[in-house]
Formats: sequence, C-alpha cells, structure tokens
Amino acid sequence: MAEKQDYYGTLGLARGASEDEIRKSYRKLARKHHPDLNPGDKTSEEKFKKVQEAYDVLSDEKKRKVYDQYGFYSDNLPPNAGPPPGSGGMGFEGFDFSEAARGRGAENFEGYSGGGGFRDIFSQFFSGRGQAQEAEPETGSDLEYGLSIDFWQSIRGTQVRLNIQRQEVCELCHGTGSAGGNVAVCPECDGTGQVTQMAGAMKFNLRCPRCGGTGRLKNVCPECHGEGRKVRPDVVEVRIPPGVSAGSRLRVAAKGNAGTGGAQSGDLYITVRVEEHPFFKRDGDDIEIQVPLTVSEAGLGSKIEVPTIDGRALLKIPQGTQNGQKFRLRDKGVFNSRKNSRGDEIVEVVLRAPKVQDERTRELLRELALVQSEDPRSEMWSHVQVPASA
Repeated sequence: MAEKQDYYGTLGLARGASEDEIRKSYRKLARKHHPDLNPGDKTSEEKFKKVQEAYDVLSDEKKRKVYDQYGFYSDNLPPNAGPPPGSGGMGFEGFDFSEAARGRGAENFEGYSGGGGFRDIFSQFFSGRGQAQEAEPETGSDLEYGLSIDFWQSIRGTQVRLNIQRQEVCELCHGTGSAGGNVAVCPECDGTGQVTQMAGAMKFNLRCPRCGGTGRLKNVCPECHGEGRKVRPDVVEVRIPPGVSAGSRLRVAAKGNAGTGGAQSGDLYITVRVEEHPFFKRDGDDIEIQVPLTVSEAGLGSKIEVPTIDGRALLKIPQGTQNGQKFRLRDKGVFNSRKNSRGDEIVEVVLRAPKVQDERTRELLRELALVQSEDPRSEMWSHVQVPASA
C-alpha cells in the first residue's frame, strides 16, 4: 500500500479545488520554495519536492481521480477503480458487494457467477479484462528558474542566455527506454500485463509492476536506464521585454522537462528579480525621483534639468515652491506593452539650505531675515493648547 499524502493540504487547497486554483497555488508555492531561490536551504528543497509531487497528481485528471478515491496514488492502481478492499465503503464505482453476496460467505466471492461473476467484474474494473496495456504518454513537468537583471535591462529589455538542467528525450533510444533487440515475455505476469493479489478471500487483478502492464520485458537502454529521458544541461535564449517589473514570470514554451511516449514537453517559467537603482524608484509604470532644489530656485522660480530614463528633461519650478512638492512629467515613465502607453515621472523637490562659508553670504541671509520677518511656525501654535502655568 502506498503511503498516504495530503496533496490538497500540501498545496493549501480544499478538496474539490478547480484546475485553475491548483495551478495558481502550485506556481506560488513552487516559486517560494524553489532551490534556485533558496540556495542551501534543505527545508525549502524538501517542500519544493512535495509541492511538485502533489501537483503532478492533482493536475492529471486520471491520477487525481484515483487519489480522490483511494486517498493515495500509485501507478499500480487503475484509474477507474473504486475504494480499496477493507475501506468499509461501497464497492468499485458504487457497486455494493454486500448486496450481491447477501446470504453467501466471503469464500464464494471468487466463484460467484451471477451476471458474469465477480471474476469478470474485477477484470472489467482492473485494466481491461486482463489485457496487457501500454503506458500512457505523460506531458513533461514545468521548470521554475530565477533570473536577476539590472534596472536598465528591465526598462529597455534585453536578451539573456540561461543555463538550465532539463530532462530531454534520450538520443540513443529516442524516448522508448529500450535498446532494441529481442523482447522477452514478462515472467512476473506471464505476458498478461497483470498480477493477482489477494485481500482476504477476494482476488484482485492489478497492473504488473515489473513490466508496467505491457506483458513484455524490453532491453533497457544503457544511456537512460529505461526512463526514455535523461537530464542534460541546456542553454535557453530568453528575451526580456522592455518594462518588465520585479516578480514578473516569463514563460518559455516547451523548454521544461520532456514528456514520455512522445507527449509534449513542459514549459519553463522564469521569475525576474530587478536590482535597485541609486535614485530612480519604480511604482507600477511610473518613475519616482527626488531632486535637490536651492532656496533661491524655489523662492524666485526657475527652470531646471532633471534626470529621466530617457536622459534630461526641463522642469519649470514655479515661484514659491515648497519643500516636498511634487511635479509630474507626462510620458516619461516605463513603457507598458499591454497598454501600449507609458507611465509618468514624478519629481519630488527637496530644498537644500545654502552653505554659509563667507561673510557676504551671512549678510545676504540677514537681510533676507529682515525682509521676511514673519514666523513660519505661527499657524502651528493656533492648534496647540498651552497650559496656564507654562
């Protein structure tokens, strides 16, 4: 009996979750625990393996059906079987064995012949009445990788070469897992593709674990050891589009692990990390920047040059500009390909006090203080309650 695993719990889902919910939860958890994003963290590596195992079962309709019925999944269990012997529930696909065998001992189950007999019923539900079956092709699993780029690469886009490890179709056996030559009859099942197991007085036909239900033993490929796939290094050219933001996930089709039996490969998903810039900050499609301003520029008004991601831009500072005031430069932000538009640049001015290094500067500041004699904090006092004793 395979060990029971709470695959729904592993993905943080309730039973009956939709395919979309399963896929979203898997991608979120795979990205969180991926070994490339948590180097040297064995706990994250184990969690990633469990998340991958849960997704492999729940994302496959046939495997999920078996798991929902049994509470676990094994390749030796047929997809149309019901609860296992001793589960206390109904029989296979809702067939109530207690009704069919009422008045008969359990020892008569195997020989019971009503309606074709239990032997035929078991054979019907367990892999097609004893006929050898070929393993069904399976789509390759997806891969998750992390990629760090600098600020300018995220703004303008770039082309990178990513070194990955992925399962590819074995070149020697072309994915068959066999080296060719004579194929022997499986001695475990005598070529039927099934083996018999007893559960009390009941007999069950299950797919042969040695030949995988084919009834034949192939000469195992020495290159991939019968897997049909082999892990190899690969170099993938990845185009980073202009305007990509931190945390974005890019999909490279068919660059995941190869499928089996000629099935299509999985996809490669790349999570982008963007390095910070010394003074440009990104907020969605907008660019934010703080620009220093002298007291005279703020008081008299002026035109100043400010940095943008396109170079220099002229910004008009109105007379009497205050510290922290913000100005908007239209269409000077990041290009959004989905909207076919650009964000803005938000410029926040920071007043910088003059450095007093000579007597002439002091004199000018004293004259300014005489001209502007009002208290800039007077309005604050009107909102403060001072105790009578103060």
